[in-house]
Amino acid sequence: MTRETINKRSQKQRDRLAYIEFRLWFLGDACRRDLMERFGIAPAMATRDFTAYRDLAPQNIEFDGSRKVYVPSERFTPVFEHEPERVLSALSKGFGDGDDRQGGSYLPCELPLHLNRPTLQELAVVTRAIHQHQVLRVRYHSLKRGAADREVVPHALVDSGLRWHTRVFDRQSGEFRDLVISRIEAAAPMPEEEIRLNEMAQADKEWNRQVDLVLMVHPAVDRPEIVQRDFGMRRGELHVTVRAAIAGYVLQLWNVDCSPDRRLDPTIHRLCLKNLKAIMGTKSVEIAPGFTGEFKEKP
Repeated sequence: MTRETINKRSQKQRDRLAYIEFRLWFLGDACRRDLMERFGIAPAMATRDFTAYRDLAPQNIEFDGSRKVYVPSERFTPVFEHEPERVLSALSKGFGDGDDRQGGSYLPCELPLHLNRPTLQELAVVTRAIHQHQVLRVRYHSLKRGAADREVVPHALVDSGLRWHTRVFDRQSGEFRDLVISRIEAAAPMPEEEIRLNEMAQADKEWNRQVDLVLMVHPAVDRPEIVQRDFGMRRGELHVTVRAAIAGYVLQLWNVDCSPDRRLDPTIHRLCLKNLKAIMGTKSVEIAPGFTGEFKEKP
C-alpha cells in the first residue's frame, strides 16, 4: 500500500520525501529550511511535503517543539529504498545535483585522493560516443607501444578504484579491452562508420559473463574473526558476483591473495580467493595479486 501511494506522487515530490527520510534516519532531524535550501522551494511547499511524509509514514516522524525540528520516532522504519553506497556518497559528497551546502558533506569525512582524473573534454567525447553508439578515432598512449592512432567502439565506463577506463572494441587488435581514459587524446567521433555486430556490447563475452568470487580470510591472519566482521562474512565466506571483465580490478583493489599457495603477506592481503578455478581463463585477472595462472585445490 505504501509503495503504491509513493508511486502516485510526482518524481520531484518523491525526491523531496526521500530527502526528509534520509535526514531523519541518518542525521536525526529535518526542518522546512532543509527542504527550501536543498530544492529551492517555497515555505508553503515544504510544509506540504512534511505533511505528505507524515501521511505516508506517521510512525516515523515526530516534532520536537523545543528545537522546532522533526525527529525520527522510536518506531522508525524506512519506506524508501536507501542503498548503502548512495547513503555514504550522500553523507560525504551531498545528496544530489544542486546540493549547494558549503563544504560538500553533511558530516566530517575524508576520502582517498583520486590521483588519476580524466580531462572532462576527453571524457565527454567518450561518453557521447557510448550514448550515441559511435566509433571513435583516438590517439592512445600505451605503456607497451607508446602513442598510436586507433579506431575503437566504446560501450561502457569502468572505475577500477584507481583509474577510469572505457570498455571498447579495439579494431586494431580485434579484441574487447579497457582503455585508460586519461591516456586518450585527440578523440574524434566517426559518425559515418557503422558498428558491426561483433563490435557491440552484446558480443563482449568477458563483459557479459558473471563470475562468482568466493573470498575468505587469509589462513595466516592472526584474528580471522575480526576480518570476517570487517567484511560481513557469513560462515567464513564472502560471495561477490562481478563481470569477468572487471574481476581483476576488484581483486587488486581489495588486495586479495590469488596465489595458488596463498603465500602473500597476510598483513597486506587479509583476504584470499577460495575458488581460483573460477577465474582461470579470465583476461582481467592477470593483475590480481599473486595470480600465476596455476591452480591447486585448497581446503
